[in-house]
Amino acid sequence: MSDGPFRLSHYNTTVRQEILGGVTTFITMAYIIIVNPAILEAAGIPRGPSMVATILAAAFGTLVMGLYANRPFAIAPYMGENAFIAFTVVKVLGYSWQTALGAIFIGGVLFTILTVLRMRSWLANSIPQGLKFSFAAGIGLFLTFIGLNETGLVTLGAPGAPVKLGQVTGLPVLLAVFCFLLMGVLLIWKVRGALLLSILVATLAAIIFKVVPAPERIVSLPPSLGPIFLKLDILGALTWGFFAVILTVFVMDFVDTMGTLIGVSARAGLLDENGNLPQIEKPMLADSLATVVGSLLGTTTTGTYIESAAGIEAGARTGLSAVVTAVMFLLALFLAPLFTAVPPLAYGPALIVVGLLMLSPIAMIKFEDYTELIPAFMTVVLMSFTYNIGVGMTAGFVLYPFFKLVSGRAREVHPGMWVLGALSLLFYIFYPYG
Repeated sequence: MSDGPFRLSHYNTTVRQEILGGVTTFITMAYIIIVNPAILEAAGIPRGPSMVATILAAAFGTLVMGLYANRPFAIAPYMGENAFIAFTVVKVLGYSWQTALGAIFIGGVLFTILTVLRMRSWLANSIPQGLKFSFAAGIGLFLTFIGLNETGLVTLGAPGAPVKLGQVTGLPVLLAVFCFLLMGVLLIWKVRGALLLSILVATLAAIIFKVVPAPERIVSLPPSLGPIFLKLDILGALTWGFFAVILTVFVMDFVDTMGTLIGVSARAGLLDENGNLPQIEKPMLADSLATVVGSLLGTTTTGTYIESAAGIEAGARTGLSAVVTAVMFLLALFLAPLFTAVPPLAYGPALIVVGLLMLSPIAMIKFEDYTELIPAFMTVVLMSFTYNIGVGMTAGFVLYPFFKLVSGRAREVHPGMWVLGALSLLFYIFYPYG
């Protein structure tokens, strides 16, 4: 088995390690089963069918990632993109969710074509190492911010002070702090599966102290997918007025996926000596195909999930862990009451710890070179402070060639970076603000 299709011995891993990593990844991102349908309901997509579409899109993409790309990454509908569709495209701009799904389908097809032509890998390999290091650090802080918010340690504040300390004396937050401390202790003691074990202990404690109810049942039949399956409006999206939406979806998915792949690969030790992910077109093809299938099923843009870093920290190194995660998603179709019983106070601390562990690449940024430091810094801070990975990355893509140009070092910029910079400028020009 160690020399089988997943090349476990080559990646210095075991079946047990991969299963543990796959389960950990699923546990930390199982919230998407609830959160994605809740957000898309605001766009008029019914919650039950949306949950089924979310699960099937995640299972399909993650299975392709595991079997074809042999990478320990999970795929699911993106947070951020779903909110953009629901609240900006549908609520503010007034388009139907069917037309929005049509735009996502078009974006997915374009991504598939660019990936097959190896254009996406060419662009990904054009990114300088300094920016790649900033992606990992920025995603780490972004994960930490999500975890702090999910646990209630940090909450929304008021104008002038957007965030504030949560109710730390409340039982849910105290249990989250307990979970975080337990993770830290188990990591120091080098206990295998420290994150997953802590998540399960915290969930059990939350049920015992009646912070969350115990699941009323274990098994349930999934709702029908009929109301949203193949309901996308592709022709409606092929209008000049919808160009800004397609461009925004395209750029957000491109940079989110690229940043996540490079960031979590850096943590997993999968990058080569030049900071590139070998055969990156394979995981990119997995996410683009998942986006196409997801739009047909009735859900928004899918891509590689930053929570995969939690599974990597638990030991995942190959596609076997992704297969395990995909199987867990399929089980969730029938075991949703059980899987969704894990509360934010249990999985939130895992995101904080993973964010902490992803900060190390920041030490490799050339702090003495301002043409490298300023773009990297803005990438890191904007990822977190705008709550959008894509905004941070596009800022880096614009600033890097700009500062190289004004410093007389334009020859250091790869041609692909000029393309990314131009695309990023278009992103800011046409983004539907407000």
